[in-house]
Amino acid sequence: MKRARPYDRDRALEAALDLFWRKGYHATSLKDLEAALAMKPGSIYAAFKSKEALYLAVLDRYFERGRGGLREQLARTDSPLEALAEHLRSFARVKEGGTDGRACMLVKTLLDMPPDEAAIAARSRRYLDEMKAEIAAAFEKAKDRGELPPEADAARLARRFQAYLAALRIEVHRGTAPDELAALAEDMAAEVEGLRARQASPSGA
Repeated sequence: MKRARPYDRDRALEAALDLFWRKGYHATSLKDLEAALAMKPGSIYAAFKSKEALYLAVLDRYFERGRGGLREQLARTDSPLEALAEHLRSFARVKEGGTDGRACMLVKTLLDMPPDEAAIAARSRRYLDEMKAEIAAAFEKAKDRGELPPEADAARLARRFQAYLAALRIEVHRGTAPDELAALAEDMAAEVEGLRARQASPSGA
């Protein structure tokens, strides 16, 4: 009997990520997964146990990639505010048709999940909270470096920044013209950089 080829977990997860992100959890059928992963149903379940477990593994991958991108951006400069502003601008440079040109998968998942899919919704919520904590830590670092005043509320700034990221993702997803998207991202980035400018202004100005 011919032995089945061992599956490539990274390739399978990447294919599943693209499929789930594009179609959503409930709209993705087993047939869809078979075609995208080039695996038989038995092999899919042997490797990932269930459709839910596969989706959770995909969310893990998506989150780690997003967090890694933010951390890489922050590592490129000593200025946290500059890094955060550049991170916003980067959303105006996504490639047309690529996976980055879609709404945030975590937000889409949270909106799409009914009450009976609590585990998936909880994982999405947790990752959104963890991303917000990463952003808040960057604003705290900006305070430590004197880019923000000591009384600045890092958690509040992080919530607004995360909302900006979600909004940019939506604009990319809906096909906003590149020049309009770039202008929107620049406005948001300038606001972040403006936090430093206001802090540096003479008192009473």
